[in-house]
Amino acid sequence: MLCARLRAANKDAAAGAVQEVERIVKQVRQHWPAVKIVLRADSGFCREELMAWCERKENHVDYALGLARNKRLAKIVGAEMHQAHLLHQTSGKAARVFTEFSYRTFKSWSCSRRVVAKAEYLDKGENPRFVVTSLTPEQWAAQELYEKFYCARREMENRIKEQMCLFADRLSTDEMKGNQLRLYFSALAYTLMEALRRLGLRGTEWAEAQVDTIRLKLLKIGAVVRISVRRVLLQLSSSYPWKEHFAQAFHALRC
Repeated sequence: MLCARLRAANKDAAAGAVQEVERIVKQVRQHWPAVKIVLRADSGFCREELMAWCERKENHVDYALGLARNKRLAKIVGAEMHQAHLLHQTSGKAARVFTEFSYRTFKSWSCSRRVVAKAEYLDKGENPRFVVTSLTPEQWAAQELYEKFYCARREMENRIKEQMCLFADRLSTDEMKGNQLRLYFSALAYTLMEALRRLGLRGTEWAEAQVDTIRLKLLKIGAVVRISVRRVLLQLSSSYPWKEHFAQAFHALRC
């Protein structure tokens, strides 16, 4: 986890993104100066300020950002969408046709940029998707960029959903700083749970389990706690079905 920042609901989705990305990139390059960094995010972060920052030579950061559809974009991929429609009628299955083009908004963008488009036709109708990117066709062909690189963003979203299991979305106070503190606690809890999964549960069936699964089956269990001068004794039920996993995690994390 690189950032956990709460924003007000009356601000743009990408508010503060440039400052956070700048901080993260700087910290990463302090350790790995030559590393290649590509920023991948949904259309909520497709903003001129962020793309322009990435394009500066001194920053040298590539990006692949979702681009919200509009009538102009739909018109540009009209021929590809018609082709996808014909393929769908022939096969009866979802059909995809990929294309790319140079695109610039009328007001908000400072220059033309490469846009990769997926013209998809489903049983329910048209389903176009667009990605704006600084990556060249030589680096990533249109279809591979969308299917193999951009769609891999789903895994990131799975991690965000995991943190929701740790009450990251709880807004119990009427002050921003109090709710931000709760988010920090949740982020810390996720970091600890990820370490437990990676180090303590390695080789078990829970090595790739969701945080909520680990929380319910490994931590949220009944036990008798006995404290003496020299030790803390946990007495678990003999019928606890995952005692082997508990013992393995205990010994793996024990200092």
